[in-house]
Amino acid sequence: MILVSGHVPIAHARTHSCRLTERHDPVTNIPFPLSGVTLCAAVLALASCTGPDGPTPVKNLRQDGAPISSAALFDPAAFAGQWQVIASNTQGCSGAQQYWTQTTPLEYRLSGQDCSNGTAATALQGTATVTGPGGRITTSSAYGQAPVWVLWVDQDYRVAALGTPSGQFGQIIARPQAASRQDLLAAAREVMAFNGYPSDSLKP
Repeated sequence: MILVSGHVPIAHARTHSCRLTERHDPVTNIPFPLSGVTLCAAVLALASCTGPDGPTPVKNLRQDGAPISSAALFDPAAFAGQWQVIASNTQGCSGAQQYWTQTTPLEYRLSGQDCSNGTAATALQGTATVTGPGGRITTSSAYGQAPVWVLWVDQDYRVAALGTPSGQFGQIIARPQAASRQDLLAAAREVMAFNGYPSDSLKP
């Protein structure tokens, strides 16, 4: 729970009246308020941002306590290009196209469809930057701004498994020409399971 000065929980800010503390001018002895108005406004502003029940919690697709690791060997140039979503935490997103256009050795421009919010596909946009170690990537806006970890990719970069430590999303993606490679897709599913994603957490 978020606390502000005075230890008033944000969630309860609307139920507390804002009282001004007074002090007196040392010369005129005329009372004037402290900055209670400013504090009160800040409390109410924060309360309106979080809502009465606070931020909506992110669903964790991963099993509690399960380990997770990214691919140790990762070639940003080989990963660039067109990908197709095979399975994700957003049902009905199978077949969505994603484009990772390399703009610098460690950065991509993203476009296509984002299947990470668990509800419906949205526009995939912004940039992605390889930060390492291995296949660890940060984004400017896509994937809910959660870290994107390439958990596994086959040696020819035809099928990849994507996840994030928080379990906020998970995806299996493939090059369009490899979307029917059941052997590689099965390997990706095994990697997802090893990293804590139950078999029913990802859907076509």
